[in-house]
Amino acid sequence: MKCRLMFSWAAWLLLLPALTTVLTAAEKLDRGLVALEREDGSVFLSWRLLQSDPEDVGFHIHRSAGDRSDLLTTGKPHRLTNFVDKAPQKDMGGKVLTYELYEYGAKKGPAAPKQVGEVEVTLTGRARSYISIPLKGDYDFQKVGIGDLDGDGAYEFVIKQPDFNTDPYQQPGYWKKSTTTYKLEAYRLDGTMLWRYDMGWSIEAGIWYSPWIVYDVDGDGKAEVYCKAGVGDPRDEKGLVTSGPEYLIKIDGQTGKFIAKTDWLSRDGFDSYNYYCRNFLTVAYLDGKTPSLIMQRGTYNLIKVKTLDKDFNQIWYWESPQEKAKYGGQSSHGLITADVDQDGRDELVLGAAVLDDNGRGLWTLEMGHPDVCYVADIDPNNPGLEVFYGLETRQKTDGICLVDAKTGRKLWAHKEPTQHLHNQGMVGDILAESPGMEVFVGERDLKKRWLYSSQGKLLEFSEKRPLSPRPVWWDADPQKEVLFSGDIRDWDGQVFQPIGGRVIAVVDCLGDHREEVITCVKGELRIYTSTIPASDRRVCLMQDHQYRLGVAAQTMGYYYPAQLGK
Repeated sequence: MKCRLMFSWAAWLLLLPALTTVLTAAEKLDRGLVALEREDGSVFLSWRLLQSDPEDVGFHIHRSAGDRSDLLTTGKPHRLTNFVDKAPQKDMGGKVLTYELYEYGAKKGPAAPKQVGEVEVTLTGRARSYISIPLKGDYDFQKVGIGDLDGDGAYEFVIKQPDFNTDPYQQPGYWKKSTTTYKLEAYRLDGTMLWRYDMGWSIEAGIWYSPWIVYDVDGDGKAEVYCKAGVGDPRDEKGLVTSGPEYLIKIDGQTGKFIAKTDWLSRDGFDSYNYYCRNFLTVAYLDGKTPSLIMQRGTYNLIKVKTLDKDFNQIWYWESPQEKAKYGGQSSHGLITADVDQDGRDELVLGAAVLDDNGRGLWTLEMGHPDVCYVADIDPNNPGLEVFYGLETRQKTDGICLVDAKTGRKLWAHKEPTQHLHNQGMVGDILAESPGMEVFVGERDLKKRWLYSSQGKLLEFSEKRPLSPRPVWWDADPQKEVLFSGDIRDWDGQVFQPIGGRVIAVVDCLGDHREEVITCVKGELRIYTSTIPASDRRVCLMQDHQYRLGVAAQTMGYYYPAQLGK
């Protein structure tokens, strides 16, 4: 069982203002109202609290079925962002119910209610823990991008299908000839398919060849889709793409139509196909005000980075050899955006090295490529953010370490040799009795798994834990639960929710501040959401700047769960 006595909800609520960075995402979101039937026949509803809400905002819920209707909340407006309708079948008689959400803002005198959400529920007598989006074909998908494509305040879901991946490393068992082309498909929550874009044969079917993001970079209130592209079919007789033009293209989020293009980073200067085929794409607020596009090429040796404004004009260009210290080969398998020096502008955490917002090296560990790399406020005793690392490169010591994000100074490190710390590991506050976040990492080929406290205390050594348990805010306490072995559970094993399908993402895309789990079942996208009542209210996580950009970055490279900034 978790220890619930170490952290009161009053203390948790006092910390909430600190969990929002100075930078904010520009999206204008709706309430994200969601309603699901529970096992006891009740209906659970939840919705978003927004950054712009006044302190005394409240809500009323109206329920109707046929010609019958009820106001479920009476007296003062409901303060929480979730509600349980305990006996809808008994009260209403009908099986198809409509719930309307009304907002009461901060006004002097009588406040006029404003309808801010509506959702329909068909009672079946069975618990339903997820929303289903049927795909237009019996296929699976590899990644999901989330953004408001049409500007109505609701998120749409862009998938990349099929779930096929090949690695550029030219050894048996790694690179495989692509059997089909990747397609990007956009869906509304109600299952409406908006468009399909075929990436074509110039993009091999692997994550390193096909970076893409969904984000409103041009500032029109509607998210665009950006991706790497080529021309025609330049594959050689083996199936490799080693020549031909390469571009970054912009796709209209509403229609899927091509809008604009610019050159991708060149292959020049790289030693091999394995090195130049590793590409990244993300977004950062380099000036603290507007989003910029970030392209990266290279991981293990030479690294190139180019930053662009919304019109594809270059802001700055950087290559690793221009730095006196070693920046080449320091890249992770993702590209993280974070304001590490707390100056109101984003830096780029390449991996074991950081670029300042002006395109100059800020610091480097010079330890090589990390598989595990997270930026968050892990240690509450250290001012600002920290970076947690698990190094793929063989180390005599310090292969697991926590460093100060502003300076690269090591706060603590694992003092035993490591061979190949692998996959995404984990950071998350999963234990109430341990201050700050816990960090987890394991060896690829050895049955060694370590769970450390934020202060560097070894909490658990295991030979059985999976390499990448995924933390998720699910129940009603401040600690995260963990997703592995097909269940959402406490770290100590108490199961909250079985999960069907292959997990694609963990993200706060619906309802209140808890996170949803997006999975792929063949021909279907599922969104699992908590139906556990919570007694607190907290701003939607997607309005935390670093978290939002972390979600945008999940469509390229390895999947790294998004982290809150501070």
